[in-house]
Amino acid sequence: MTHLDLQKIEKLNSRYRANFINSITGYKSCNLLGTNSSSGNTNLAIFSSLVHIGSSPALLGFVLRPLTVRRDSFKNIEKTGQFTVNQVSSDLFKQAHQTAAKYKEEVSEFEAVGLTEQYLNDFKAPYVKESRLKVGCTYKNHYLLEENGCILVIGAVEHIYFPQEIQDDDGFLELNKINTVTAMGQDGYALPDFLGRLSYARPDSEPKFL
Repeated sequence: MTHLDLQKIEKLNSRYRANFINSITGYKSCNLLGTNSSSGNTNLAIFSSLVHIGSSPALLGFVLRPLTVRRDSFKNIEKTGQFTVNQVSSDLFKQAHQTAAKYKEEVSEFEAVGLTEQYLNDFKAPYVKESRLKVGCTYKNHYLLEENGCILVIGAVEHIYFPQEIQDDDGFLELNKINTVTAMGQDGYALPDFLGRLSYARPDSEPKFL
């Protein structure tokens, strides 16, 4: 088994190290964040850092790189207080990946990559019409991660849209039924194989398939 200690890691070429370290955390979520600027320009950006923060209240978070360059998503969220989270399926991942390109501020990534803006229930931030699981969030707070200058943004979930047929009786969403993809590192994508659900873990019993 290959072993790299801190000294070896720090000596790696920067691009090689970025690809390597980004992939060691395994499969990650793959979502498109939709925002609107205060002047009405739409923005769409792929994120693989979205995480569950809590269920009651329903909160999610995502990590932004340091604000040393233009970050349209964050600027728009701060100004308007709203953003959408749109899951990426296997038929959208190439277009989703392309949103990472450094388009000019006045260029909408929706139009640039061929995705459709959708506005639902008077929510001002745009959803991705082609996405089958969409979440509307309001900005709650952000925190500076002093260790590397990144920003953790917290959003409150206010709207959720999904096909009813992917939901189990206990609320669980079977994302495999809508071909949700996962991100691997900075530029890899995968379609997971659903292995099943297991019973609640207890010290005195073996897990069983539900």
